[in-house]
Amino acid sequence: MEDREPRSPVYTARGAIVGEDWAAVADAVNQRMAVRRIGQQELADVSGVSVSTVRQIQHGGNGRRVQNKTLIALARALGWPDDHLIRVLVGNQVSDAPAGATDREILAGIDRIEQRLDDVSRRLAAVEQLVTAQAANR
Repeated sequence: MEDREPRSPVYTARGAIVGEDWAAVADAVNQRMAVRRIGQQELADVSGVSVSTVRQIQHGGNGRRVQNKTLIALARALGWPDDHLIRVLVGNQVSDAPAGATDREILAGIDRIEQRLDDVSRRLAAVEQLVTAQAANR
């Protein structure tokens, strides 16, 4: 018989499991929904999870188990890495920011890019005027 590596538990059972923090999952989901200004129906539509399951998670699980694939679908729909809500559930430290950047930092970066594009456009227009003027003088 082969030695196999122990598998991670597959969460399909009903009922609470010691060490899981469904209240933390509920807090994370509710805060993210508020920041993104989306409701239960929109989150359900984007994630493919039923509205009743979204509601259940928002209220801390209510004693029913939710499968990892459901948490992954919700995490993706909320713009988090796939394992974000699972890590929240089991108490691992997670960052709310995707890939180390906050929404504010991303918007600031986009603003800087737009300013640079405006500057490049102005310079290009000036070069075009010079080229046109030189061509007319020949």
